[in-house]
Amino acid sequence: MATTSRRANRARAQATTETPPEEQTAPPGENPSGGEAPAPPVPLPRVVLAGRPNAGKSTLFNRLLRRPKAVVDPTPGVTRDANESTATFDGRAVRLIDTGGLEGGSAEGLDEAIRAQGLAAVRGADLVLYVLDGKAGLSPADEDAARLLRRQQVPVVFIVNKVDSERRAARAVDFHRLGGGELLEVSATHGRGIGELIETILARVEAPPASVTTGAIRVGLIGRPNVGKSSLVNRLLGYARTLVDDTAGTTRDAVDTELEAGGTRYLLIDTAGIRRRARVQERLERSAAGKSLEALTRSDIVVVVLDMIEGVTTQDQRLAALAWREGRGVVIAANKMDQCERPDTAIEEIRRRLPTLQRAPVVGTSAVTGLGVDGLLPAVLRVARSHDIQLQTARLNEVLTRVVEAKEPPLARGRRPKIYYATQVARRPPTITVFASSPDGIHPSYHRYLQHQLAQAFKLEGTPVRIQFRARH
Repeated sequence: MATTSRRANRARAQATTETPPEEQTAPPGENPSGGEAPAPPVPLPRVVLAGRPNAGKSTLFNRLLRRPKAVVDPTPGVTRDANESTATFDGRAVRLIDTGGLEGGSAEGLDEAIRAQGLAAVRGADLVLYVLDGKAGLSPADEDAARLLRRQQVPVVFIVNKVDSERRAARAVDFHRLGGGELLEVSATHGRGIGELIETILARVEAPPASVTTGAIRVGLIGRPNVGKSSLVNRLLGYARTLVDDTAGTTRDAVDTELEAGGTRYLLIDTAGIRRRARVQERLERSAAGKSLEALTRSDIVVVVLDMIEGVTTQDQRLAALAWREGRGVVIAANKMDQCERPDTAIEEIRRRLPTLQRAPVVGTSAVTGLGVDGLLPAVLRVARSHDIQLQTARLNEVLTRVVEAKEPPLARGRRPKIYYATQVARRPPTITVFASSPDGIHPSYHRYLQHQLAQAFKLEGTPVRIQFRARH
């Protein structure tokens, strides 16, 4: 009964579920079998990793996921936002949440926000894994944290981490003084005790079979530091899911949150700001930037967030071009538009500075006031439909014939290549094979001409159209 109550209380939060791209079996927003939509997925039990800074929570999080999702560094306090993902154990799924440091005492500023977010995650948990530093030994702060957890009245398993030697195993006995909970010894770095931990998790929560479908459109928000990505995510969700601070670089991990709007499910992926390479100096910033670029590769649609106070920078151009080259659908969020000195010409300037993205929607927004934010997800949905489109072969060749008749390929070595027919061979992005008499003789300018004409004819918004030429045999 207590578990059911906790799930009901947190339903409004619609927290993150991350599903690997290969598990998507239906186009975004579509029901593959037709007829009535399938029943919504069963809510997954929330297993929260809490603990003091530098106890090894993120290392354990990555070990349980079997991949390096969280940024890990010896510096205390690396994790700030709650980092969530679906973990699958023996065919059963749980929602695993890595939190920032949870201290029993007082904190100020950003540290207090991190602590408050960690406590909120603990209160909504089905099981808390409180991670202790077996190398440092038991401290008064650990005992304070244990008392704090008991006041939350949630199931707790104490995990003594970094137990990778007989000497440390002997010292782990001291942690039994915490009382009031099961205690396990592990080494997240070396994998010691992880099997027993997984068995304990499955014994303590009702984990349903792992789902093989999602249907959510994966939306990655990328941009330079402090352009307002986290503020936009919070505005879209209607609550403070990610930490926001005036200090650039507040977000370090790629933070995933699921949202349903207008009958469509979205997975919002907030990322760390990416500065140009010459200015990425600290190890942590390099790791965070790497996670942001990794998040781009698992997104369907990328929202490139611009700071309209500063205008379009060279780094903005690089990030937008990267998303386009990676074959992602692109929406441009012109953020802080309410503070832009010349909003009437701002869109024109964006189009001029980002000529490759002429067909990408540009949405003027203000995460602070809410200006234009309601138009962001509809733009994402339009681009997702274009990105996932399946073109009928007959209609494709009808358009291709008309386009070629209007402008034939230029001569190549004294001969004009002949265009025969085309067929779509892939989606996300739409990829078309065009059969021609001499594929190597097609000039790059004609390649671009065909891409533009096909995108225009099929009203494709914000998605690259990839064309490959092949000889007809």
